[in-house]
Amino acid sequence: MKFIALKTSDGAIKGNISFYCKILDVTRQGFYQYLSNKDRPWKYQALADAMMQIHAEDECNDTYGRIRMWQALKIKQPEGVHIPSERTVYRVMEEIGCSHRPNRKLNGITKADRAAHMSEDLLRRDFHADTPLSKCITDVTEIKACDGKLYISALFDCFDSGVLGLSVDTNMKAPLCVKMLANAMLSYPKLKGAILHSDRGSQYTSQLYRKAVQDYGIQQSMNSAGGRCHDNARCESMWARMKSELLYGRYDTQKMTTEELKVLIWRYFMSYWNNRRICSFRACASLLCFNLAEIIFIRCFYINQHALVHTQHIFPLLFGVTLCNKTLSHMARDRKKHIY
Repeated sequence: MKFIALKTSDGAIKGNISFYCKILDVTRQGFYQYLSNKDRPWKYQALADAMMQIHAEDECNDTYGRIRMWQALKIKQPEGVHIPSERTVYRVMEEIGCSHRPNRKLNGITKADRAAHMSEDLLRRDFHADTPLSKCITDVTEIKACDGKLYISALFDCFDSGVLGLSVDTNMKAPLCVKMLANAMLSYPKLKGAILHSDRGSQYTSQLYRKAVQDYGIQQSMNSAGGRCHDNARCESMWARMKSELLYGRYDTQKMTTEELKVLIWRYFMSYWNNRRICSFRACASLLCFNLAEIIFIRCFYINQHALVHTQHIFPLLFGVTLCNKTLSHMARDRKKHIY
């Protein structure tokens, strides 16, 4: 028998270090380097604490990946914290166990009416928009509840992925989408003339919906022939994001009522998604051009000159941001030439 180490009477362990390293497949240099570094503080501890603080700000922030976490750090600029590259942020997130891998469940629910009149595909999978309210997308999704199903119809702006209109109901008939469109036009009258893209579901080919689109002066666009889901991939991605961030692994919706889900959905989209969630698509531009206060208000200035009156009292409640009337007036003046 060959002993690797001997334990003496005083509790010390003696042995051949070279033999230990050979058995464990490490070098002597690496072993001694470990001994010298094991008690040193982690150089990314302050960064890790800042990340955990961002996670704690909202229950949905724990779905941030490396890009949105890096952008959140850039916007917040935590005191005394050096913000490294996205790659380093990812490594630190892996180290502290806060990296996120989405869990998506694909489930298409809208059915095409092949006998109905179809509109042309005006987007052709180009979801990029240089200005707000020029290109919009819409779709319907469902969430199972204990007393039935809740159907959600939303209208997203391709410019910054913001939700312009929202409607929820226990059925997915055409009035659900018409109500969503009415809510969007009420909040954003400048939608007139925009392209609104959808799939070929029976809701969007119905006479009721098509008449509403025409009355509002909106250009209707639909998926190309064949019903390819990729033609409305941006909107499908929005639903996947919402369910991954809000529902999967967080709530058992089949133990909740449709009324409880309505509150959850409205709070998520109107309070979190539109105003506090870091969106990697819109944050890239905002980090270069705007400060945090301007990001909050840019949509309102771009769309409706009267929105300033309504939002200056609402936003401080939602975000804990206090802006004086002088600041608001300056922001409106600076954006005016780009807005109207």
